[in-house]
Amino acid sequence: MKFLIVGLGNIGSEYAQTRHNIGFKVLDALAGASNLFFKTDRYGDVCELKHKGKIFVLLKPSTYMNLSGNAVRYWMQQEKIPMENVLVITDDLALPFGKLRMRGQGSDGGHNGLKHIQQILQTANYPRLRFGISAEFGKGQQVDYVLGEWSDEEKQTLNEHIERAGKAIFSFGHIGLARTMNEFNTK
Repeated sequence: MKFLIVGLGNIGSEYAQTRHNIGFKVLDALAGASNLFFKTDRYGDVCELKHKGKIFVLLKPSTYMNLSGNAVRYWMQQEKIPMENVLVITDDLALPFGKLRMRGQGSDGGHNGLKHIQQILQTANYPRLRFGISAEFGKGQQVDYVLGEWSDEEKQTLNEHIERAGKAIFSFGHIGLARTMNEFNTK
């Protein structure tokens, strides 16, 4: 059984350590833990991770955030992966730093990546894993905050939150959305 795991982010070294690129960081950690490397392909960097009999196609779109839907649609078709086996990882201002929330559907919450995916797939009914980045910014500072680097305090525990997100991804593939939500949304 195959799963498409899409980590949202923006390409380029200037974005690499920003909060908005948490989707890329989670996939980099998953691939790195298995000594896998991404290859540049159509619409993104891709690698295939095999875990306990399941295949996880990891995708970091190269389309920039606001055109992420193009990459998702292409790789769903290319790998013949149904909607229920797609998981999109994204940052979320509405959640405290490091908190994970998995859902099977939902609004884009003002997130341009999710907005484009919803537009291209013509549905909001696809699984997503939101990674909390909190909202510690002043009025009018949202863009600078989201595209800013992690604080020193956040960096101290960032890797353990990323590792937990990886566990949630494997859980999604092995025990399904509902049970994964029960396990990871409550902590």
